[in-house]
Parts: sequence; C-alpha cells; structure tokens
Amino acid sequence: MLNEDLKINQEGHLLFGGADTVALAKQYGTPLYVMNENRIRKICNMYKQSIEKCYHGNGLPLFASKAFCCKEICRIMNDEGMGLDVVSGGELYTAMQAGFPPERIQFHGNNKTTEEMKYALTCGVGHFVVDNLTELHTLDNLAGCMHGHANILLRIKPGIDAHTHKFIRTGQIDSKFGFALETGEAMAAVKEALQAKNVTLTGLHCHIGSQIFEIQPFLLAAKVMLTFIRDIKAETGAELQELNLGGGFGIKYTEQDQPVPYDQYMEQVSKTVHSCCSEYNLALPKIYIEPGRSIVGESGLTLYTIGAVKSIPNTRTYVSVDGGMTDNPRYILYQSTYEAIVANKAEKPRDYTVTIAGRCCESGDLIQEHTPIQKCAPGDILAVLSTGAYNYSMASNYNRVPRPAVVFVKDGSPRVAVRRESYADLVQNDL
Repeated sequence: MLNEDLKINQEGHLLFGGADTVALAKQYGTPLYVMNENRIRKICNMYKQSIEKCYHGNGLPLFASKAFCCKEICRIMNDEGMGLDVVSGGELYTAMQAGFPPERIQFHGNNKTTEEMKYALTCGVGHFVVDNLTELHTLDNLAGCMHGHANILLRIKPGIDAHTHKFIRTGQIDSKFGFALETGEAMAAVKEALQAKNVTLTGLHCHIGSQIFEIQPFLLAAKVMLTFIRDIKAETGAELQELNLGGGFGIKYTEQDQPVPYDQYMEQVSKTVHSCCSEYNLALPKIYIEPGRSIVGESGLTLYTIGAVKSIPNTRTYVSVDGGMTDNPRYILYQSTYEAIVANKAEKPRDYTVTIAGRCCESGDLIQEHTPIQKCAPGDILAVLSTGAYNYSMASNYNRVPRPAVVFVKDGSPRVAVRRESYADLVQNDL
C-alpha cells in the first residue's frame, strides 16, 4: 500500500481513511472523488509546526488551491490557520464564499485580467504576486483609481531546472512566469515597483516546478533569492521583508516514488535561509511556502465502476471504466503514473496486467497502461490512488460527461462536499 491510510477489511475491501470504498461507491455512485480529511489536516499541521520550528513562527504555509479548490477545502484550510494561494478570480471567489480571510490570500497568475484585479482589490487580498510590468502598471493604476492600495511580491525566475516534466518546470529562464535575473529584468522591475505610488513591494516570490524529489534545487533557489535580496538592498537601499519560496514537493504516486519527508525539506531549506541571512547581514524575512499537491495528492483517490474488459491477443487487455480523461486528464497530458486496486478484491494479488481505458471518444483517453491490478470483471470497483491533486480541479465536461461528486471522509464517516453534476447542470447556461 502507498500510505498508512489504505487498509483492507475482513471482506477484502479497500478502506481509505477508515471508510469502505466499495460502500462509498454504492452509496454515492461512480466516478467518485474521495478525500481523507484527517490526512489533509495532519499535513497542514506538520507544515505549520515546521514554520514555527524553523522560522520561529515568522512565516505562513499557503495552500496552493489550484491543486484542489472547493469551498470545503477552503474551510478546512481556514480551520488549520493556513493561507491560500489563488490563481484566478474563480478560486478567489470560492475562497470568499467559504469565508476565508482575504488577508491570508496571495493572488498569483501570469495574466490576471483587469476585472480579476479589481475584484481582488475590493476583497482586500493580502498580496498580489506580480508577474510582469504590464500587471505592475495596471495594478498601480487600478489601486489609485479605486483609492486603494496593494501589497505585492514580484515573481522571480531563479534560473533553476528542477529536473521534472518539461510542462511543470517554472523556474528556468525560458518560462512564461516571472522576471528573469540573468537579463537584469528582475532588478529593473524592483526599481519600478519601489517607485509605484499605490503598491508596496514587500518581497519576492519564486517557484521552480512541481513533483520534485531532490532537496538541492530548493536549497539553491533559497540562496539565489536571498542573494538577490542582498543585491536589491545594496543597489536601492530597500531591504525586502518577505520571501515566498513556492512549493513543488513530490508525492508518492507509485511504490517507485521516494519523496523526502516534507519536514526535512523545511528544515534543510531553513538552514540555507538562516545561513544566507547571517552572511549577507539581512534580517530574516517572513517565509511563505505553497504546498498543494503534497497536502491533497495522496489524500485523495478516485473510484470507478469497471465496464467492458476487452482482451486483444498478444497485444493488451483494456479495462474500461465509467470515467477517464474528463475526471483525470493527467495521463493524457503528462503520462503521469498511478497505481490502481480493484477495491472489492483488494486482498487478492495484483497479477493482472491491463490498460485502464476511459469512456471518452479519444484513443488517448487512458488512465494507465500496462499496470497490474487484481483479476477483474464488469461491475467491480476500481480505485485509482493519489488522485487528490489536479484531478477534480482539471476535470471537464468533454463529451458532455457530468463531473463526479466529491466526498470527504473524516474518522471513517463520509459527507458530500461537492454534488455530482446532472445532465440539467450541463445545459443550464445554454440558450
């Protein structure tokens, strides 16, 4: 089993967070996203404790809501004293509807619209993470017109290749995100921001990528960013007081993945931060981090009902499920790896090699190829593990397929957090 939240009961059924997944599928239907609230809260608490230990409480972990965004997860993050990282007006609206304190929200995005910036100013978000000069100038003008003010961080490209999938590397120079250090663009942006009338530059932000297993890229990013803060102080006299080091910590999708415990990431990075601040004669900045996948990824799984089982001699066996790329597009996008278990036969050996096929009218609609599961038949329940991040949030209505429900499990007891879409929901905006 990938983690301690997965067990098998006396009936041979897969348990997740203490709940029988076969019973969940029967009660709520499939496809079904299941989230383990206890695990989510446990990881949030670990990040909070790490900030307390490593930075004497002078910091805040921000949940990267793009990984999984609904009102219930925003409520849980508020309960746990977390901040939020939002990347759109829709994510911000969701947070506000859930009653999340706007001062603990940082608003990201490389092309925020004027309407989104107005809305965020009206809400009173804690920080805008400014990506480019167009945004800086627009935000400054909007804040002035609205008789308001905005605190900003500048997103910096630290020039680090984090050895992850090319689509999820974001810290190197050739990236659509942020200001480059190598070209002088970043320093020029700092100087413009310091001269702006209606925004205050409080710090810097970086993010080097996602699903990273090595500690060294994070250590290097911290050093690069603090060196830049030193250079800003030397050149402008301004000492920035906040530093957001982003997220990207890897999770365990398969048994081959071996992520470093997240508190070890935190401890090692903090040593670099303290060392650089001492060497450069800088005050320790307030530290933000942005865990998303590491909080919800392994805290979720998706349940499907198996339909057709089609064997092609000497080629492969297709096991079709009642979902696919509409609820999990990550395989077709990134060839992402997953492990799967036949939930009602979890005690049996996984010695049946199959390709898990989705229901969409696309040959690429697959969830996994040549993967071991238990011998299965139509009507069995298939659990695909570690789907809590970037599955629900990337789901679509392609082929006019309704999106699944989301059920949270706490101490073995389930509750619906997002209702299953109906056919009526699909046409509600049609004229």
